[in-house]
Amino acid sequence: MSGRGLYVRRVPNSSYCSDRSRRSRRAGVLGGLCSAALALSLIVAPGAHADEAPGDQGDHSSGQDRRTGQDGQDSRDSPGSAQNSDRKEAAGEPRPPAQMSTVGGTRLGRPGTQVQPKAGAPKLPKKVSARSWIVSDAETGEVLASHNAHWKLAPASTLKMLFADTVLPKLPKERKHKVEPSDLAGIGEGSSLVGVKEGETYSVHDLWLGVFLRSGNDAVHVLSALNGGVDKTVAEMNKKARTLHARDTKVVSPDGYDHKGQVSSAYDLSLFARAGMQNPDFRDYAATATAKFPGATEKKKDGKGTRRESFEIQNTNRLLTGADGVDPYPGIAGVKNGSTTNAGTTFTGVAQRGDRVLLVTVMHPGAEEPHAVYRETARLLDWGFSAADKVTPVGALAAPGQGTDSGTGAPHGKTAQAGGAADARAAAQSDKPSGGAGTALGITAGVLVLLALVAYGVHRRWPLPELARRRRR
Repeated sequence: MSGRGLYVRRVPNSSYCSDRSRRSRRAGVLGGLCSAALALSLIVAPGAHADEAPGDQGDHSSGQDRRTGQDGQDSRDSPGSAQNSDRKEAAGEPRPPAQMSTVGGTRLGRPGTQVQPKAGAPKLPKKVSARSWIVSDAETGEVLASHNAHWKLAPASTLKMLFADTVLPKLPKERKHKVEPSDLAGIGEGSSLVGVKEGETYSVHDLWLGVFLRSGNDAVHVLSALNGGVDKTVAEMNKKARTLHARDTKVVSPDGYDHKGQVSSAYDLSLFARAGMQNPDFRDYAATATAKFPGATEKKKDGKGTRRESFEIQNTNRLLTGADGVDPYPGIAGVKNGSTTNAGTTFTGVAQRGDRVLLVTVMHPGAEEPHAVYRETARLLDWGFSAADKVTPVGALAAPGQGTDSGTGAPHGKTAQAGGAADARAAAQSDKPSGGAGTALGITAGVLVLLALVAYGVHRRWPLPELARRRRR
C-alpha cells in the first residue's frame, strides 16, 4: 500500500538495464556473438540467404489449418469468418484492403483473423464483431492473434494516447496556466469536455486528469496551446508516430475528433499504449478511476470574496470503473476509450494476470449489445490469458528506435519488426556490386544483419516497471 493509499500491482522488472552485473554478463554475451557473427559472415557471405526475421512467423499453417481458411481456427467459430464477412458485405459494411502494412510481420498485413494455435489452444471467442482487433503481450511485444490489425480506421479519442506520448513528457505537471479564449478555439461540435473555463487557472496535472478521465477535448486544446499550438502539436504527433513505427497513423487533430484523413489502426494504437505505459505519469493517469477537477470561481453567498470548489470526475473507461453495467476487469490498468460518429467505439486496454501483461485494442464493433467495445475487449483478454502459451505469435509490436522509418509501408513479406534485421537484409540484397568490392560489402552486410538479430534478441523484451489497479484520489 503506497503512501497515498493506492493499491499498486507490480510487474517483475527484468529489464536489461536493471543491474550492473546483468549488464556486464550480457555485454560479454553480445561481444561473443559479435565475434561469432563476424566469423560466420566470412564463411557464408558470398552466397548466404538470411533466415526469416524475428517476429515474422511466415505461413506455417498445417494442411488442416489451410483447409479451415482461418489459420487453424474453424471458420464457423472465428471472428471475421467467411460467413460473418458475407453478412457484413450484404449489410453494406466496408471491407479491409487486400494488402495492408506488414510492420510487425507479414501475417499482420493480411485481411481476416490471424492466429496459430498449438495443441490444446482455446478457440477465439465467437462474440467479437469488431472490424479490427489485436491481442499482444505488452512486455515481449508478441502478437498472439489479430484481425485486420493494420486496417486504417478513424481512431476517435484513443488517439489521445499518442497526444500524451508526445506532449506529457514536455510539460511540468506543477505548471499553472490561465486559460485564454484562443486556447479553446477550434473544438469540434459535440466534443467530450471536462469543463475547462476561460479565465480560470489550471495546473498541467489538472488538465491531464481531464484528458485521461473525461477525454476532454477542451483540456487537450489548452495543453496544445501550452505546447506551442495545435498545428505544432499535430506535426509533433505525426513525427512521434513515425518514431514508434506507427505507419498507419495520420493525425489531423490532437484530440481524435473526426476529421477527413485522420486514421490509425489497432496495431498503431497498441504501440501508443505500450509506449505510454513506460511513463509513470501516463500509467498513473490511465489507472485513475476518479479524481477532483477544479470548478469555476464564484462569489461567496455573503458577497465577501470568492471561492472555487472542485467537482468529481470519473474515468470513462468502464472496464476500470465498472460503470453502466459493465463488470470491471480484474487486473485492468487503463488505457483509453473513444467514440465518434465515424469511428464508432474504440478501446485499448492493458491488464495483468499473474506475471503476464496483455494489451488488447478493439476498433468499431458492429454488435448491438450495450458497450460492446468493452465486452469484446474482456473476451479477448480472457482468451489471451488462457492461450498465451498455447499459440505461436503471428507477429510483433515494433519497439521504438529500431532503425529508421520513412513513414511508408514496407513491401508485403519484407518486414518483421520495423527497422530490424529484415530491413538490413533487404538493403544487403539490393544493388550488389561484383568482384572483391561486392564480397567485402557482402561480409559487412552479413555482420550487420546478424548484429540486428542479436540486438533484437537482447532488446525485444520491454518490461513495464509498474502497473496499478483502480486508483482513486
